[in-house]
Amino acid sequence: MAMRKCYKLEKSLSLEQLIHWSSCFSTSMALVSNLDSSGIEDPYGQFDWIAAVDELDRLPVATDFFDMLDDFQAGHRDWLFGHLSYDLKNESHPGLTSQHPDQIGFPTYNFFRPRFVLTSRKGVIEIQYDPEFDDESSVRKALQQNYKRHDDEHAAIGYVDQRVDKTTYLKQAGKFIDHIQRGDIYEANYCMEFFREDVQLTPETTFLRLNEISPMPQAAFYRLSDMYLMCASPERYLSKSGNRVISQPIKGTIRRGETSEEDQVLRNKLLVDPKERAENVMITDLVRNDLSRFAKRGTVKVAEQNQLLTYKKIHQLVSTVVAEVDDKATIGQILRNSFPMGSMTGAPKWRAMEIIEELEATRRGLYSGSVGYISPENDFDFNVIIRSIQYNSTKRYLSLMTGSALTAGCRPEQEYDECLLKAMTMKSALS
Repeated sequence: MAMRKCYKLEKSLSLEQLIHWSSCFSTSMALVSNLDSSGIEDPYGQFDWIAAVDELDRLPVATDFFDMLDDFQAGHRDWLFGHLSYDLKNESHPGLTSQHPDQIGFPTYNFFRPRFVLTSRKGVIEIQYDPEFDDESSVRKALQQNYKRHDDEHAAIGYVDQRVDKTTYLKQAGKFIDHIQRGDIYEANYCMEFFREDVQLTPETTFLRLNEISPMPQAAFYRLSDMYLMCASPERYLSKSGNRVISQPIKGTIRRGETSEEDQVLRNKLLVDPKERAENVMITDLVRNDLSRFAKRGTVKVAEQNQLLTYKKIHQLVSTVVAEVDDKATIGQILRNSFPMGSMTGAPKWRAMEIIEELEATRRGLYSGSVGYISPENDFDFNVIIRSIQYNSTKRYLSLMTGSALTAGCRPEQEYDECLLKAMTMKSALS
């Protein structure tokens, strides 16, 4: 079992400094709550930000990720940071496949035990390190020697291409709706890709710009070798604190108004929109069902239903589902029975994912997967990877995806417009 020591920073470390410094290492992750700028209170979060820098070792590739994760954590009882790609569905739901091309290349999963864990709570910044590998002197040296600020030469790229045009989108959306009308499913999340080839980008600056434009409570910057994630997600997939598990699915989105009067009109419109509320209720029920697979009987509750939260660019409807788990419930069991998240798939989940694979044009990969951490006490917090830019610096390929929920009562043209609305924030960060 790893027993880390804690080193308290005497000087402050800004988010900008953290991102530029951590990205000098080939493996790093920063999870950012934006509590100071988003205006959204998060009663379930533990940190202003938490970051993992460099790696001591990582979870080996195996045929059964969920069991391997439990074994790896049981052997170390240390901090783990990493990702679950959407394509892990093929293991949590045997029989599913992923056939579409993926130009970014993130592996199906990756979890690493970091060399340094940095946490910020109310302005107090601490670094945890393993005394088998470091001491206070080497921590200070690492901070001083590895920090460098990248220039902004490749901070903007201008336009991005659209993988699916409007005509094709409407055609495929119609096929989803045909499945809904036949009773195969009653909701599905249909996603489309925007991309750019042969492009050079500065991921650190791009993330900081994205985070400034749209500060979100589940933001993340992640580097894995030559692959980068720049994420401005508002949505929590799943967190665990002690025996309490929380999931916060989002369904229902509308833009902010240009004036306070228009903004209030749009808020009210979203709150009473029957289609948006129905979407949220359906996905909340799906999440309740997922959590009931590993929760103590009778403990799954909806703490908030269709709560309206206002962010810098959009309003969203968020629900919160809570449950209690038995002491014997492992992290692998919890993730296996709830991944992928219902808000990014549909209902019934299995059939929705089959149809998604049939009708979408791009492998989702990291998009609609999750990044997060596991603590030495087996608590964890994972987001939903949406509102995100992915970049492969070797292939010089950039990708961002957006999606919306299709139901029997939806209007495909409005869903297409919603995808474009969600893409605007990422495009702004790139332009």
